[in-house]
Amino acid sequence: MEIENKPERFKHIMIDIETMGTKSYSAILSIGAVEFDLETGCFGNTFYVNIDIDSCLKAGLKTDDDTIEWWHNQSLEAKEALEKYKEPLLNGLKMFKKFFKYGDYEVWGNSARFDLGILSNAFEVMGIELPWNFKNERCVRTLVSFLPKVKEEMPFYGTRHNALDDCIHQIRYCSKIWNSLNKL
Repeated sequence: MEIENKPERFKHIMIDIETMGTKSYSAILSIGAVEFDLETGCFGNTFYVNIDIDSCLKAGLKTDDDTIEWWHNQSLEAKEALEKYKEPLLNGLKMFKKFFKYGDYEVWGNSARFDLGILSNAFEVMGIELPWNFKNERCVRTLVSFLPKVKEEMPFYGTRHNALDDCIHQIRYCSKIWNSLNKL
């Protein structure tokens, strides 16, 4: 039996979620993730799943009125993408955990306590072990704070508030910021 090896260049995973709230135990609408190399901005395997909101509510996750209103003002494309192929929360989290087949990634979220924190709480509520080590959490917002102009000037391709498109956009500007800082 041949053992599959993690490509050395993909040591990071960018994670983005869409939610129905902004607090720790918010209901999750979708999860996107992309393996990537911070220096080159190249990416590997991708993951995307929409989550059934009713399964989140049954698990005790919450919504808030401000976020519901915010979603009413988002693009039709972003809202339509969330309606396709919804998985119950438990299934979606199990599928997401399988995406971590190589294990020891540095995981990036925008910020660590939003994307990664809400996901961590959802894993806890569903009784599933978190697929990453908390010590490997990295914060996109912290990196951006060193050179915010790079993010501001980076064109967006795809649909804003689509978790997978947001991941790819975040990888692009994080890689550029990383390389700019390493030239100093």
